[in-house]
Amino acid sequence: MKSRILIIEDDPVLGSVITEKLNASGYEASLVTDGAVGIETVRKTHPDIILLDILLPTKNGYEIMEEISRDEAIKHIPVVIISNSGQPVEIERMIKLGAKDYLIKAQFTPEEVLAKVRAQLPHANDNSALAGKKVLVVEDDMFLSAVLLKKLNNEKCAVAHAITGEEALTKSVDEKPDIILLDLVLPGANGLDILKTVKENPATKAIPIVILSNLSQQEDMDRAKELGAERFLVKAMSTPEDIISLVAEILGKK
Repeated sequence: MKSRILIIEDDPVLGSVITEKLNASGYEASLVTDGAVGIETVRKTHPDIILLDILLPTKNGYEIMEEISRDEAIKHIPVVIISNSGQPVEIERMIKLGAKDYLIKAQFTPEEVLAKVRAQLPHANDNSALAGKKVLVVEDDMFLSAVLLKKLNNEKCAVAHAITGEEALTKSVDEKPDIILLDLVLPGANGLDILKTVKENPATKAIPIVILSNLSQQEDMDRAKELGAERFLVKAMSTPEDIISLVAEILGKK
């Protein structure tokens, strides 16, 4: 059975984008644009998760959260807040009322919405496309590596990490990963050269590779595609959630 998601959001364009993304990802999502109608819909349908805007007509998000928190029949439903401003005082108030997580309108992507939803659904990690999969992270930025390794471990996948090009090539053979996340600039190595070597080796050529780069030159993107990269992500334009969602999407198709 599909998980049911209720989106209470009065911006019809934003609401439609979120609804379409969730429906395309295998959920049963519906949109309500009015606060009073939203809380009544929650009581009637008991969705598995609620995405709740704060500024709404007839009844705002605070009022809705207060009603949810007082109603034993629906207070267990996880709520992810959609914040217009991202002001700490606004978010803290909603968290105190029981919200599980939040999104900031000016910053989030449809992929981040998907990641937040997955994180809140019961046993979401057990059903993840990443559960039991092995991911090789080739990245010398220790902060980004730590974040990615933690998030991948949370998805119950096996993780291998390489910092140098030599390590990357050795582990691509020895670890037999299901997918490789590959930085372009590594100590003493060029990620494109590693990509070329992996794709030329019969033992590893079928492994999908996602390029992670601080560079956004079209030349690098074109070359990576020619050499067989599955996708090319620019780090400055991608959140860790974007990366995890893309990995899940790619492995889900295999």
